[in-house]
Amino acid sequence: MQLLDTDYLRLSYRPDLRLLFMRWTRPASPAEHRAGYHAALTLARQEQAGRWLVDLRSRGLADPSDLHWVLQEFRHDFQAALPGAIRRLAYLTTPYHADVLRPRLTEFSMMPDAGAEIRVFTEETPAQQWLQEQA
Repeated sequence: MQLLDTDYLRLSYRPDLRLLFMRWTRPASPAEHRAGYHAALTLARQEQAGRWLVDLRSRGLADPSDLHWVLQEFRHDFQAALPGAIRRLAYLTTPYHADVLRPRLTEFSMMPDAGAEIRVFTEETPAQQWLQEQA
């Protein structure tokens, strides 16, 4: 089910998998970045979808300030919107970007109330398998 298709983001929800897919199609401006995450959160709230596959392979990594926004500000909205759901974000990246992103996420994983589990993957099948695991 396709919900949003712009020149920078394809957003969909698969009810059979209970997964929300956020596929960035090009580098995004900070405004597009935030609009994309807010659109995904609106869909997630409707579907009670706390498990997201965020495909960054065509986009590359966000600017450090945009990543900080996701980890510091957006995570609170994510947690508040889906209080009873398991919240997991699987970032799908190229191998090079995975090596860059993993250390950046270390600080987030050490927060006492992170509000979500985040992992980085370079292949889609393991990402989907992790997202579908029971907590």
